[in-house]
Amino acid sequence: MKLPKTYGYLKKDLEVIEEALNQTIQAEHPVLRQASIDLLNAGGKRIRPVFVILAGQLGDYDAESISKAAVALELIHMATLVHDDVIDEATLRRGKPTIKHLYGNRIAMYTGDYILARALEEVTTINNPKAHRVLSKALVEVAIGEIDQIQDKFNWEQNLRDYLRRIKRKTALLIATSCQLGALLSGLSDKEVKLLYRYGYYIGMSYQIIDDILDFTETAKQLGKPAGNDLLQGNITLPVLYAIRDREFNEMVQEVFKKPDLIQSDDMKLVINTLKQTDAIRKSYELSDMYLKKALDTLNELPNSKSKITLQTIAKYIGRRRV
Repeated sequence: MKLPKTYGYLKKDLEVIEEALNQTIQAEHPVLRQASIDLLNAGGKRIRPVFVILAGQLGDYDAESISKAAVALELIHMATLVHDDVIDEATLRRGKPTIKHLYGNRIAMYTGDYILARALEEVTTINNPKAHRVLSKALVEVAIGEIDQIQDKFNWEQNLRDYLRRIKRKTALLIATSCQLGALLSGLSDKEVKLLYRYGYYIGMSYQIIDDILDFTETAKQLGKPAGNDLLQGNITLPVLYAIRDREFNEMVQEVFKKPDLIQSDDMKLVINTLKQTDAIRKSYELSDMYLKKALDTLNELPNSKSKITLQTIAKYIGRRRV
């Protein structure tokens, strides 16, 4: 089963959000407008809006405020993708040319800034000061995470704690905030809001770990970008952190990456194949499974409902995800 099928009954809500996204990114300047439209049309699972909706359905569902929160969070996510692609000099995302590749770094950066500004504009229409504070705090943490990622490039001395803190800010935080805002805007109790935030955090951590595993186990065609691309960009992910504990892999990868700009495809094939011969992939899945179990345990404390069942199904799907 594909992930969207698990929440197919949310189709109408998601169509409203998709239309709102399209309307929100319209800009007067033709280049900025087209760049924003190209980014939106590149697609995505819209998983953050899904979490806002599902968390909101656990309480007194307010379609208007839920939609605004979902749009704001998806726009923030889109903006970070544009900025990431500039920093990583990425030419492809989901198998399609990036905004950076189509329009250059400057327009890409301003497109990201514009989309972020529209997200903040959307937030101001939500009549809930606590929601504003939640999103502001999340944005600060996301920005810190981006800086951490830049500073940690090709840092072979980083540890597991560094990695976990980085992916929390890179991925888990916005998913956790999606669940938190949906719960908050639907009038759930403080305890329930915290539980849903924790669920989103655990899901987000697992989701990113699986992403980092797939970067080594799937093909370029499946990924929509070169296999091992994260490492090629200098991002030391969980499988690499585990693999470098193996002396043979450690010596080999550091030799290959002495001159990152001169690495050939055969070099990356050697790195990937050697990594697969260690226990790094297995151990990475084990940590992902631990986070998924925590997510499911958290849901056990919430009342039974269709939305809760969907949240459980999504968690189980993520554990089996292949691209």
